[in-house]
Amino acid sequence: MNYPKLILSAVIILVVGTAFSWLTCGWLFNWVYTIPPLIWHTPETMMSASSFALGILFGIVHALMFVLVYAVLYKGIPCLGAKKGLVYGFLMWLVGALAGMISMPVYMTIAWTVIIYWIAQALALNLINGAIVGAIYKPKTAAPVQPPQQN
Repeated sequence: MNYPKLILSAVIILVVGTAFSWLTCGWLFNWVYTIPPLIWHTPETMMSASSFALGILFGIVHALMFVLVYAVLYKGIPCLGAKKGLVYGFLMWLVGALAGMISMPVYMTIAWTVIIYWIAQALALNLINGAIVGAIYKPKTAAPVQPPQQN
C-alpha cells in the first residue's frame, strides 16, 4: 500500500466532504431540515464544541476507512484513475448509503423528502470522494526483478 497517497487522499476527502456538507446541509438545502416531523437537535446543540469535535473525528475515521477499503479492493475495481474511483464511489454508495437509508422510514418517523435528499447527497459525495481517491492513489509497485548478470 502507498500510505502517503492514502493519507493525502483521506485529508482531501475530509476537507472536500466537510465543505460539501456545509454548503449543502448548512446552506443550500437546509430547508429540508424544516420538514415535519422535526427530529433534529437544536442548532445550539449541533454547534457545540463537543458536537463539532465528534463530527471532525467521525469525518477523519470515515475518510480513512474510505481510502483504506479502496486500497484493499484496488485490483478488483475496473477502469483506471478517477474513473476507477467513480466506480468505487458508486459501489460504496450502493452497499452503504442507499442500502442503509432506504429502510429508515421503516424504523424512524422521518420525512421521505429528507431520505431522498440524503440518498442523493450521499451519491454525489461518494462519487466526488471516489474520483479524488482514484486520481491520487496508485499502489506502490515492486521493482522489477533483474535477472542475474552472467560473465
